[in-house]
Amino acid sequence: MKRRLLLGYQILTGLSDASTGVLLIVAPTTTLHMMRLHAPQDSLPYLSYVGVFVLSVGIACLYGGVLLTTRPVLVQKLEAVWLLTAITRGLVAIFVVAKIFSGSLEPGWMTVALTDGAIALLQTIGLARGWLGNVTA
Repeated sequence: MKRRLLLGYQILTGLSDASTGVLLIVAPTTTLHMMRLHAPQDSLPYLSYVGVFVLSVGIACLYGGVLLTTRPVLVQKLEAVWLLTAITRGLVAIFVVAKIFSGSLEPGWMTVALTDGAIALLQTIGLARGWLGNVTA
């Protein structure tokens, strides 16, 4: 896999999650409004708490980007980042879909499930096919 493409992927996913996490921590109502979602007022402290976890996934992805700047690339560490973030994202996708179908979350949350599920699937396929072991300049 090309290092530039992979670095772009790590930065994009990392900044997306890190910024969403920070926004959920400091301004959960505004963040949900930007996502076109709603939550009861009494759930906002819990959404800020969830933001910490979203931020941590983003930081892990950004750390994966840092690993790509080392010579040689620290492939085993990057594979661990991909594995752990894929597990987290996959579980989030399953949880959100289950909550949508149970009526606990509004259907608008499906974008979160689809995004996290797609990224988890991509990374799982990449790990299975050894994409990271073939990082080239």
